[in-house]
Amino acid sequence: MIKIVRSLVIAFAVAAVCAFALKAPQAHAQSGGAESECFENCPSSPPTTPPTQAPPTQQAPVECNPYEGGTCPPPVSTPPPPPPATGADSSGASIGGLAGQRFNQMITNRVLGNVLLGVNEQVNCSDCVSAFGSAGSFSAGLHGRKELTSNLSLLAGLAYTQYSEGGYHVTSAPIGAFALRYDFTDWGSSRPFFDIGTILTPYEKVRYSRNYTTSLGPVSLESSTNSSNYAVYGRAGYMSRLSQRDEVAASIEVWQLWQRVAGYADPATAFNPFDATVSSGTDRTNLVKIGGQWTHLFGSSVEGNINGGYVHSFATHSGIVAAVTGDGVVTPTMGDQGWFEYGGRLGFRITQGWVADLFVNGTLGPQPVGNTIHGGLGLRVNY
Repeated sequence: MIKIVRSLVIAFAVAAVCAFALKAPQAHAQSGGAESECFENCPSSPPTTPPTQAPPTQQAPVECNPYEGGTCPPPVSTPPPPPPATGADSSGASIGGLAGQRFNQMITNRVLGNVLLGVNEQVNCSDCVSAFGSAGSFSAGLHGRKELTSNLSLLAGLAYTQYSEGGYHVTSAPIGAFALRYDFTDWGSSRPFFDIGTILTPYEKVRYSRNYTTSLGPVSLESSTNSSNYAVYGRAGYMSRLSQRDEVAASIEVWQLWQRVAGYADPATAFNPFDATVSSGTDRTNLVKIGGQWTHLFGSSVEGNINGGYVHSFATHSGIVAAVTGDGVVTPTMGDQGWFEYGGRLGFRITQGWVADLFVNGTLGPQPVGNTIHGGLGLRVNY
């Protein structure tokens, strides 16, 4: 029995050794062919490094083929840039409109100043003082006359005015005027007379407008600055007392006007591609006026006066020098102008020495003077 067990143990051991000997070569072959053949003088294997992760690859854009049934997104297109604006010539031409506005300002200032010099009253009358207010152009002030001698009289007045004509606005303007009149009273009912005087407006706040067109749309601008106006004149005339109720007169006047305007630039706006800068400058003009007037007493309590004449300007100079973007320096010119001036008054004698006046004055003619009208009420005291 013992022999049988010993024989089984030995047989099991031999079988296990044989099985182990058969598996060892197979495992060595799977570990690498080079190692199975190199046992001596073999180079050492390089150290192994951990594998690096390849960066993600971008997918190529998928081309859209509508013929294969695909749906293509709408193409994205960049709009072309807008074309550059044109219109520099129109901006430069608008400077001529500024010259017209400034010429009109000189003439209107003179028309309003003439009211202070008694343009709506008879040539010869007693001393008086009149307070007045007018519309069309807002104006309020005092004027009157004082006999210094039997032949010499002082005419004077002071007013505050605001007016707008042809695109510009004068928002504040004190006007003063005075003149001396020499009337040859000792010559009888028909005689000559002479005036010499001045109108002064030392400070005005004013806004000028400018409009031009471009390929991208119209541009409208209004700029603020200040100005001053001065005028001197001489008048020679002949008057006649036709009766105790009627006086007529004819005269010729010569004027010289100056207007100083401070420089300014266009205001900042969202769209003004061809802006302008206007330098300080002085406008000048000369005038000749031929006119006449008639004063009549209706009944015992109503006075009437009409007056008018033709005015011609000459040797006019515009003081504008404007730098316009895209058009360079612009210096407009003004030719001779001609227009009519008119005036009238109705006076109602309220009581002894007190007269309520209704008056009107204006111009008739082409631009830049144009058709204007200024009317108002006054209360006059004769003494």
